Amino acid sequence: MTEPLLQISNLEKHFGQSKGMFKFDPHAVRAVNGISLNVNEGATTALVGESGCGKSTAAKLISGALTPSSGEILLRTSDGGQLNVGTLKGSARKKLWRDVQLIFQDPFSSLNPRMTVRQIIAEPLRNFGIARGDAATKIVTDLLDRVGLQSTAMNRYPHAFSGGQRQRIGIARALAVNPRLVIGDEPVSALDVSVAAQILNLFQTLKKDLGLTYLLITHDLSVVRHSADRVAVMYLGQIVEENTTAGLFEAPRHPYTQALLSAVPDPSAKSKTRVVLPGEVASARNIPTGCAFHPRCALATDLCRSTAPKISTLPNGGRVACHTPLETASR
Repeated sequence: MTEPLLQISNLEKHFGQSKGMFKFDPHAVRAVNGISLNVNEGATTALVGESGCGKSTAAKLISGALTPSSGEILLRTSDGGQLNVGTLKGSARKKLWRDVQLIFQDPFSSLNPRMTVRQIIAEPLRNFGIARGDAATKIVTDLLDRVGLQSTAMNRYPHAFSGGQRQRIGIARALAVNPRLVIGDEPVSALDVSVAAQILNLFQTLKKDLGLTYLLITHDLSVVRHSADRVAVMYLGQIVEENTTAGLFEAPRHPYTQALLSAVPDPSAKSKTRVVLPGEVASARNIPTGCAFHPRCALATDLCRSTAPKISTLPNGGRVACHTPLETASR
C-alpha cells in the first residue's frame, strides 16, 4: 500500500476577532472545521464541494499560505521524515514552497503581465538556487515542450496566449522546482469545456511521466470523474464523504454527495432524476447545530438536528459522516 505523502488530522481554520487569551468570537467564520484526509503519493485526490465550503481555505493551509487554528498537516519529505506544515516559519516555510506548488483558477491573473514566459518559469529556478542563465533556459525549454508549448513562446508575454495556453505556462512554472505535491485550485473552471479536457489530460500525462501527486480542488464532480483516484466531499468546512472515485460515483452514501452526482451529465444513463436541494448553504459564521446539512436533507431526523455525526468507515473502504446514510446508489 502506498504511504500517504500528506496526512491532515482534525484541521481547523477559524476567522474572527479574539476576545482575549483563549477566548474567541463564537460567531467566527469556521471555514475549515475539523477535516482529516490522507493524500497518497503518486495519486490524485480531489476535494469537492460548493463555493464557500472551505476547500480553497484548506488548500491555502496545506501550502503554508495560512496558519491553522488547530490540527496537523504532515508532509512526508524525500528522506522519509515529516514536516509539520502549520508550524513552519522563515526559511523552513520557504523550503515547503519548493515541495508544494499551486496551480490557480485564473491563468491570466496568476501570471505577471510584465514578465516574459522565460522569466515567469525561470523565476522559481532563481529563487530556489536551482539554475540561472543558460542552464535555466534549458530547463524552461524542456518544460514548455512537456506542457505542449513551443520554445518560441518563451520570449512572449502572457497577453499573447489563450486561456488554455496560459494555464500550461502556469503548470510549467509549478513543475520547475520538481514539487512533491501539486495543488490545483479550480484549475480548469475558467476554461472552455474542450480546453479544460485538454488540461485534465495533460495532468494525467504529467502524473504518469513524472510520478506527480495531485490535490485537485473543484466544485464540479464531472471534472474529477476520469482524473481522480479518490474524492473527498466537503460541506460547510467538513468532509462528509470520502471514497475511491469509482466507489463514490457508483454508490454515494451521503445525501449531499447524491445531490452533487445527480447534476453530473451521464450519457450512458437512460433516465436520471435530478436531486434539487432546498434552501441555501448556511453561513460558515452560523453553522447549524447537529449535522450541518440537516436543514437541506430530506432524511433528517431529530438525531440529525441535535447531534453531529461522526465519520465512519464503510465496508468498501470509504468514509461517511451521516446518521442515515443511503444504502444503495440512486443513479
